[in-house]
Amino acid sequence: MSETAALMLSSAPPILWSTGQLIWSRKLDVLSLLVIAGIALSLVATLLGGSPRLLLVRESFITGIFGLIFLGSLLCPKPLVFYLAKSTVAKNWMSDEVFSSRWSIPGFRFSFYLMTTVWGVGLLLEATLKIILAFTMPIGPFLVVSPIISYSFYFGLLGWSIWYGNQRRKAGERLAAASK
Repeated sequence: MSETAALMLSSAPPILWSTGQLIWSRKLDVLSLLVIAGIALSLVATLLGGSPRLLLVRESFITGIFGLIFLGSLLCPKPLVFYLAKSTVAKNWMSDEVFSSRWSIPGFRFSFYLMTTVWGVGLLLEATLKIILAFTMPIGPFLVVSPIISYSFYFGLLGWSIWYGNQRRKAGERLAAASK
């Protein structure tokens, strides 16, 4: 089987999974739609004479788009990481209202702007590195290295976020205790 055919065939599982999720939940999932759109665009480009390497970078385009969304959210009243944290933290540790009320604390706001910036830049760096490697490495080795790069970036960003969030939380607790 040719490299192009193999790469095109490898697109079937994520398309089937995303389509199945859409049918099963009967709700539009933005992430699934982005995945399907990215795969479809790269398949069309390949069928129209594009390089099979376009198939290799489809995930990187989605990652890059998410990086831009993170950075773009810095222009909104509250950055994206605030809402992501709110949906997690508010469910497990405190009420929605208590979490939202902390937005008035400057250090709290700064933490979310910084975390959003770090995630946006990190996702853009990961996408850029993988796009460069997709066009400079042989396809076989790239398929081995690509997930290692992705997981390294994601676990690095997640680990840093947990560490930084804990540091900021502890600093806030110390300030609250000192003010009593």
